[in-house]
Amino acid sequence: MKIGEVATRSGCHPETVRYYERIGLLPAPPRTASGYRDYRSTDVDRLRFISRGRDLGFSLEEIRSLLGLAEDDGLSCQDVDRLARVHLVDIQARLGDLQRMAAELERVIGSCSGGERGQCVILDTLRRPLTSTEK
Repeated sequence: MKIGEVATRSGCHPETVRYYERIGLLPAPPRTASGYRDYRSTDVDRLRFISRGRDLGFSLEEIRSLLGLAEDDGLSCQDVDRLARVHLVDIQARLGDLQRMAAELERVIGSCSGGERGQCVILDTLRRPLTSTEK
């Protein structure tokens, strides 16, 4: 199948398909006599795997590792489990950071009097350095 069809079936934009091929996440497909890329259903599956990994927040390098694990019949599920657990810890840390940011924004917004821009609490907060409790 041509790039338009593989893009449609996988849910990826054609330029994303080309990008994944350029960085080695998707093997370069064979070309037809007229020079068109000739993708297979396994390429669609791989693109869906990559897209789903991105949806779950995995970096491209983590997805590269997961693809390697998926293709190595000699590895156990423990290797995949270990990578997923590390990623989960990272997500939980980011959630904590986001919750702290939301709380600080709520505090700053709550103290905003809606007065003149020169006296804006929100802008003043952004100008001052972080305290040790905000880091």
